[in-house]
Amino acid sequence: MVKIKYTIVCLLIYVLACISCDLERFPLDQFSEESFWTSEDNATLALTGIYKANILFNSPEYGPTDWWSYGGLLFMEFPTDNAYDRRGTNSNFYKMTNGALLPNNGYVSAYWSNSYAKITRCNRFLEGVSKLTDEAVRTRLTAEARFIRAAQYFYLSSFFHDVPLVMKVLTKDEANMVEKASKARITDFIIQEFTEAAADLPRFKDLQTNETGRATKQAALAFLGRTCLGAKMYPEAAAAYKQIIDFGDNDIDPNYQSIFLPSNENSSENIFSMQYLENLAGMALMQHALPVKDGGWCLINVAGGLFEAYEFTDGTPFSYNSPLYDPADLGKNRDPRLNYTIYYNGAVFKGKVYDCHPDSNSPDKVAGGQTTQTGLMMRKYFDEAYSGDKNSYGGNVPVIRYAEVLLSYLEAKLEAGEVITPSLLNETINKVRGRASVMMPSVTQTNPDLLRPLLRNERRVELAMEGTRYWDLLRWEIAHEVLNGYIFGAPFPGSVRTSPTPDGTVDQYGRWYVNQRAFRRDMDYKWPIPQGEQDINPNLRN
Repeated sequence: MVKIKYTIVCLLIYVLACISCDLERFPLDQFSEESFWTSEDNATLALTGIYKANILFNSPEYGPTDWWSYGGLLFMEFPTDNAYDRRGTNSNFYKMTNGALLPNNGYVSAYWSNSYAKITRCNRFLEGVSKLTDEAVRTRLTAEARFIRAAQYFYLSSFFHDVPLVMKVLTKDEANMVEKASKARITDFIIQEFTEAAADLPRFKDLQTNETGRATKQAALAFLGRTCLGAKMYPEAAAAYKQIIDFGDNDIDPNYQSIFLPSNENSSENIFSMQYLENLAGMALMQHALPVKDGGWCLINVAGGLFEAYEFTDGTPFSYNSPLYDPADLGKNRDPRLNYTIYYNGAVFKGKVYDCHPDSNSPDKVAGGQTTQTGLMMRKYFDEAYSGDKNSYGGNVPVIRYAEVLLSYLEAKLEAGEVITPSLLNETINKVRGRASVMMPSVTQTNPDLLRPLLRNERRVELAMEGTRYWDLLRWEIAHEVLNGYIFGAPFPGSVRTSPTPDGTVDQYGRWYVNQRAFRRDMDYKWPIPQGEQDINPNLRN
């Protein structure tokens, strides 16, 4: 995404966003098509507006505005066993997996309407950009718009399954009667779109400095790989990921923590990121996530399940009964990625000790109101030296990283039934685990049934709080197993103040009871189409 001034971005958003919140029923005479599509500059500016048209800048994102905004991507951890929304039972994210997912869920509706808003902008752009006379420019811009549009359909079909497949600008009457296409039809469409877009997009290494964040071949191929993984087309997924690997433009960065910070956000590991720019087009993740001591709202709480997913440094699974476990220092003897991702009671964050112990008088005391509900907070994404406006932080949000490509490639090979060799492990999962700042022991297991849980756990900790866990649980078809039962937070053994479960039991390890999930196997693997859309168009009724 070209980093241009916020005022210019807003101008494009205004031009292209004269829309309603449904399937884009709006008049087509908002501006002169003929006068606008006259130059490459206009077309590039229009494309810039499409990339970020739904996203809020310098303001808290109370609901998801885009699949790639911090509120749309990172907050998608809330319905999972990785995180917990401090708003608790009132959160529409929580309702996605607590047995209360209904067609009136406001966040489900927001994802739907924002996707179709972006799809309509893409369709309108594709009609307009065809008027450009420079073939090379027209080809590239067309490929970018097709990539963005296909990504919207990837998300829509992943969660809603059967949705309208709209490939042109609709009149009001057409929009009100559009019919659903099957998930299989959507999958075929986006496979073709990502494949053809990749052919016309530049490679990652060929992006100019002022083009940082725009789509590349690798971004399109990565989404193609995701699409094929979700469709259980494992050989095709492996082939897409292998193209990225063979290009050699991307690599595992030696410093895990740095790739989520402004200082190294353009690392070659970050294949595609949503761009934010401090003060001009910043984000309010800090306002949402920081603790009380730092002026934040404590909205993002890490769940105890994620804390427990990090292995000990010798490669053994975490256990509260292990001699390597130290309840006074939760990060001791643990995978270094734990401390890069999470902080907890007694840890130093932003130069001060974080105190959330239930027996303390700290304003951050666990479950003390608008404070942490789990005793575990997110460190990832934050430059702890930053002292500017918490609503205007400039850190980017990675959407696709090379680490995901390597882990997904191994998964595709495994699920395709191919022989897993030590060299394949070294080229994929061990390359991720072996980065200089992590240096976890190599995985040597080649038995597919034993490797699968190891790989899935590696994916969980490596991509923690990056918005992929919910999709993973759905496509692996284990959400009904994982997202049921009690939600626990950090352990506070020996504390006077405790948090018993609903049956009155205090956890034997002192874990803080938070809430419970009740994912319904027969209902919650597919999101309901928003009630407002069903009311307008009977063809969309479930």
